[in-house]
Amino acid sequence: MNRFLARTQPFSSKLDIRATHLPNRKPLNFSSKLRFVCLLIGDILALAAAWGIARFFNQFYSPIPQRLVWWVWFGLPSIFWILGTITLVLFAHHGLYSVSQSTRDYVKAGKTVSCVYLFLLLAAYFIEPSLDLPRSLFLTAWCSSVVLVVVSRLLSTLAFPYLVPVRKTESVFLIARAERIRHLSEVIKRRSQYTVIGAAIVSTVNSSATLRSILVLQPEEVLLEDLPHLELASNFYWRLRSAGISLRLLPSSREMLYRRGIPEVFSGLPTLRIGTSLLQHFDYRLKRCMDISLALLGVFFLAPLLILIAIAIKISNPGPAFFQQERIGLHGKVFHVWKFRTMLVNAPQLQAQLESCNNSKVLFKVCNDPRIIPIGHFLRRTSLDELPQLFNVLLGQMSLVGPRPLPLRDTAKFETWHHIRHQVLPGITGLWQVSGRSDIDDFDDAARLDLHYIDNWSLNLDLEILVETIKIVCLRKGAY
Repeated sequence: MNRFLARTQPFSSKLDIRATHLPNRKPLNFSSKLRFVCLLIGDILALAAAWGIARFFNQFYSPIPQRLVWWVWFGLPSIFWILGTITLVLFAHHGLYSVSQSTRDYVKAGKTVSCVYLFLLLAAYFIEPSLDLPRSLFLTAWCSSVVLVVVSRLLSTLAFPYLVPVRKTESVFLIARAERIRHLSEVIKRRSQYTVIGAAIVSTVNSSATLRSILVLQPEEVLLEDLPHLELASNFYWRLRSAGISLRLLPSSREMLYRRGIPEVFSGLPTLRIGTSLLQHFDYRLKRCMDISLALLGVFFLAPLLILIAIAIKISNPGPAFFQQERIGLHGKVFHVWKFRTMLVNAPQLQAQLESCNNSKVLFKVCNDPRIIPIGHFLRRTSLDELPQLFNVLLGQMSLVGPRPLPLRDTAKFETWHHIRHQVLPGITGLWQVSGRSDIDDFDDAARLDLHYIDNWSLNLDLEILVETIKIVCLRKGAY
């Protein structure tokens, strides 16, 4: 123990690694300030619009009791300003205005608004039971606020990249196994705004030399893979926190279980309990309702476009407008996925001749595939060829978001751990598609993204993937 403390002495003289000073916060840059302002204004306008809608409908019923109207600003009563202020303060408390990914937590934003209204209902009942809140106003304002706040934040996420200049390159210090450092460095350089400014072998994570190098280089983040099982491994996290440097861990099954665990003492032993919830099926049922509702709306509103695409395919090349292919779905069950035809009618038979041009060890991907018909390139770049899969969603064979179902030819080359992705309903889009699409050349990386999605699934993650999919499709990035 004394030798370990001696090695880390340059970083802190305190014996308790938690007793570190708070790092000096870096001033917000223009992009972060603009994001904060846009989100704040959007939330205020959404809450105000919700109350405007509620007051419009409520005028046909009972008015607001005068005891709740202490003042009126900009045509809105005092109760709105109180509720709005509480809501915005709670948003800030939960990090919904921070520079992190928390700003995209749409479900948390909706839940926070709901908690504020429920608190109002309970407070009014216990403080003055005789006070009768207009139910029409209360329910309309509540539902409208949740919907408009979530929609406002979704639109802000879509619009923000077009309102700010390109983000500056940020620095990262990489710690991994020796054989993985080069691969991870190339992946980071190719797919992100980060630049690797230093690296170390994971076995040296708690050495004074590694920690001193990080302090000297001052990276924005430290990216660590395969954190070793050291008795004082958390010391590394606290040393970085003391220096104001963020730590980012590459996910593993063990870390996902740790994240979900609840700390408890069991028979005098510190444990992490991974329990169940009475409402654990509610989120998934809500996901399926969202799938069916959005698929029905998509088929209804996109029907003219579907007809035009079918006609364009018939004109471009003789043959059927639609193409169906056997794919592996939930629990390995084979089903037929529907797409608009983008290739020659005999494309499956010609595939064997192109295997020599395929560079992927699992997937079949050829950049300049000669089987694609003239309009097929456009349909693939815009992902319009995937629209018929809305019918697969309505049939219960697919979801809007989930691991992409792959052909039998590809799944036949799977390793054992790859099949874990088949434990959930496949999707039209997924975390793999929004994290690189065709730019990901190593299927193991794509499979890890699918497993990460399964381990971290939430309704909010589905919403974020849908938003990212719209952005990628609009930019025509990563498809061919």
